[in-house]
Amino acid sequence: MSPTSTSSDRDSRADSSLGRTSSGVGLCAIHQPNLFPRLSTLAKIYAADCWIVLDDVQFARRDYQHRARLAPLGRPQQHQWLTLPTHLPHGRSTTIREARLVEPARARRRLHRTLAHAYGSSRYWLDLEIRLDAVAVAMDDTDRTAAVTEASTRLLLDLLGWTGSILRSSQFTVRADRSLRLADLVSAVQADGYLCGPGGMKYLRLEEFAEQRTPVIPFTTPTTEGIWQDARRLSALYALMTFGPDAVRREVTRIADAHALPASARPDALAAISVRDEGVPA
Repeated sequence: MSPTSTSSDRDSRADSSLGRTSSGVGLCAIHQPNLFPRLSTLAKIYAADCWIVLDDVQFARRDYQHRARLAPLGRPQQHQWLTLPTHLPHGRSTTIREARLVEPARARRRLHRTLAHAYGSSRYWLDLEIRLDAVAVAMDDTDRTAAVTEASTRLLLDLLGWTGSILRSSQFTVRADRSLRLADLVSAVQADGYLCGPGGMKYLRLEEFAEQRTPVIPFTTPTTEGIWQDARRLSALYALMTFGPDAVRREVTRIADAHALPASARPDALAAISVRDEGVPA
C-alpha cells in the first residue's frame, strides 16, 4: 500500500494523534471515486490513513462519480457542472469500475479549458495546472472513468500533503449488503477505526462493527462561511483556488484532529464517537 504523497508537512497529523495500533492501518474512509470531490468529501479522506475507493458498486449518473460542481472565483452561487461524458456498457447495472469515458481526448481538452476559465485568474492556479498533468496522463492511459476521477482526487490530496494509502474495494471479497460491505472492507484492512459520513450513518448498522470491535467515528464538517462555505456542494477546487492550499490544509487538519480516534479508545470495544468541536456539528 504505497502512499500517494511523500510530503511530511501534516503538522499535527502525527501517528500518535490517530490512536494507531501496530496491527492496523489507522483510520479508514470508504468513498466512491469522485471528479474533483467536494471539500466535505476530501476532508473525510484527508482525515483517514487509508482510503478504500468504492469502485464495485452501481454507477449513479446523478451523483459525483463523473462530474464536479464548479463555481467561479468570488461567485459561489453561480455554479456549473464539469462532466466527463461516460458510457455505461451494462446499462444501469454498470459498476463504477466498468464505466467508460466517451472520447477521452476531447474530454481531456474540455477539462483543462473549463478549469482554466474558472480558476486561471487565481494566484494558486499555476500550482494546480502543473498537477493536472496527472489527470491528463490517466486520460491518455485508460478510458476508465473511475481511474480518471481517482486521479483527480489524488491530485487534491497531494496538494494538501496527504500521505495515506489507497486501496480499491474490488480487491476484496465482501458481502453484498451495503452495511456489511463496509464492515467487511474495514475488517479486511484491519483499520483501527472507520470514518463514516452523514450519508453512511443513515444506513450503517453499528452492531456489525461492534462484532468486529471496530470504532465508528461519525464524520462531519463545519457549515460556517469562508473555506467551508458550500463545502458539501462545490468541488474543493473552489476553496483551494480562493484561499490557497496552505489555508485549506490548516482547516482540514483541524477537522481531522477533531475526529481522531482517542488514545483511550480500546480496539476491542465499539465506540460510536460524536465529535463536538467548535464549528463542527455533532
